[in-house]
Amino acid sequence: QVQLVESGGGLVQAGGSLRLSCAASGSILSINYMGWYRQAPGKQRELVATITSGGSANYADSVKGRFTISRDNAKNTVYLQMNSLKPEDTAVYYCNSDGVRRIDYSDYLEVYWGQGTQVTVSS
Repeated sequence: QVQLVESGGGLVQAGGSLRLSCAASGSILSINYMGWYRQAPGKQRELVATITSGGSANYADSVKGRFTISRDNAKNTVYLQMNSLKPEDTAVYYCNSDGVRRIDYSDYLEVYWGQGTQVTVSS
């Protein structure tokens, strides 16, 4: 089985910073993209940022210039550095990745989600 384990959420004042981490564990042959989504109360889950194994990053307009996504391919870990946080960034942040697993001599592409970590920004 594959698990995504997140850490780093918490409570911070507006203007502050937090760093989220997400590590993938299990029998994974390779991971192409890893990313972060968030869901605020009463709203749909939305993309925050993604990054490919080659380092190509993509950001939601609302976080460009404030958030930075990075990854350590050797550790199957993705990070989200969040600066200049705003109250509207308050949400549960979910880690997301694809992954290739070998089962009975065949390779399968799967998608995984973490359990979520709460980020709360006070005004």
